[in-house]
Amino acid sequence: MAGDVLTQAEIDALLSAISTGVVSAEEMKVEQKQHKIKVYDFKRPDKFSKDQIRTLYMLHENFARLLNTYLATHLRSFVHIDVVSVDQLTYEEFVRSMPNPSVISIFQMRPLKGNAVLEINPNIVFSIIDRLFGGPGLPPPKSRSLTDIEEAIVRRVIVRSLETLQESWKQVITIEPRLEVIETNPQFTQIVPPNDMVVIVTLQAKIGQTEGFINVCIPYLVIEPVMSKLTTTYWVASSVAKQSSEENIASLQRKLEKTVVPVIVELGRVKITVQELLDLSVNDVLQLESWAEGELTLLVGQREKFTCKPGLSGKRLAVQITQKISKGDEDDD
Repeated sequence: MAGDVLTQAEIDALLSAISTGVVSAEEMKVEQKQHKIKVYDFKRPDKFSKDQIRTLYMLHENFARLLNTYLATHLRSFVHIDVVSVDQLTYEEFVRSMPNPSVISIFQMRPLKGNAVLEINPNIVFSIIDRLFGGPGLPPPKSRSLTDIEEAIVRRVIVRSLETLQESWKQVITIEPRLEVIETNPQFTQIVPPNDMVVIVTLQAKIGQTEGFINVCIPYLVIEPVMSKLTTTYWVASSVAKQSSEENIASLQRKLEKTVVPVIVELGRVKITVQELLDLSVNDVLQLESWAEGELTLLVGQREKFTCKPGLSGKRLAVQITQKISKGDEDDD
């Protein structure tokens, strides 16, 4: 967008003029030095400074890392996501650049007012769907719209992806992304007037052998209230302050204490053959390896942590912990 692109006819005419001597290469160099004029379009003025663009780039690099980790774990496949560019252009130009059909998610960024767009290339979407359905992660040969079942699956993936966006924006503002609707036709996604400026964060995603782009479109009007925070100085300072904050440590501790952990009391175990399993019927008795008067094993998660004795507490079954099992603790590793 920095300059005009010459047509093939204009290029041919220029080369012809140089070859015939009408225009010399030296004259062109002198003229280029004399006219150093920067073109400014008042219809689409620059809304974001270079420092703000740089901050948005770093901010969404963190988003790319978090999204990469989530998809790699969820899909159990090779995933690589990188930020390619951060550009500012009109919303109309962004809409024209999207393929049809595509997967376009319109979401809110509360408490910021207005909507933003998360656009994912159909090849990436169908690769995710195929992988979740047990396939190798290959898109269909021809692009198409999502079925109702596929849309329900994609909706869950997008909601989780927006949570990673929330995490990456925490150093600037605590947002609560909320998915509004998923569209396939770019013409149905008019969230702002066509000439309004937006910032486009383009990420290149590779899932297995499939490649495509993921675009985050945020209108200027949405992030205008926090523009003063979109500076490298503020971003780095808030990052350092967050790492050393006692409140942050206390918050993490509170969240950890509220984590739900399954606790299981194992009555006993028995090993049988597949034939014996097939021959089981009503009133058959399986003899466990544990004794009736012996102690039971209490598992926290999938680890044996305590031994206990069964009993009653009021009208409920209960166990009384008798000993701690230290095997597998970090102190013993």
